[in-house]
Amino acid sequence: MNTCTVNIAFQKDLLREIDEVAKEESRSRSEFLREAARAYIQRKRRWANIFSMGQMIAEDRGLLPEDVSKEIEMYRKEKASRK
Repeated sequence: MNTCTVNIAFQKDLLREIDEVAKEESRSRSEFLREAARAYIQRKRRWANIFSMGQMIAEDRGLLPEDVSKEIEMYRKEKASRK
C-alpha cells in the first residue's frame, strides 16, 4: 500500500472520542481516520448521484424547482393530516 504521512490538528475532546472509538473497535487511530474519510467520500458521492438522478428525472418530466417544492409541501401537509 502506497501511503503518505500527513499532520492534522484536532480539538482535544474530538481526538479523545476518536481514540475511544478506535480502541473499542480494536483499530489504530490511523485506520479509524482512513475509514472515516472513505465513508465520508462515499456518502458525498452517493448524495451527488441521487441529486443528479433527481435533476434528470425532473428535466425529463418538465418539472421546475418550484413544482418540486410544491409537491413536497403537499406531501407533508397530507402526511400531517393523517396523524
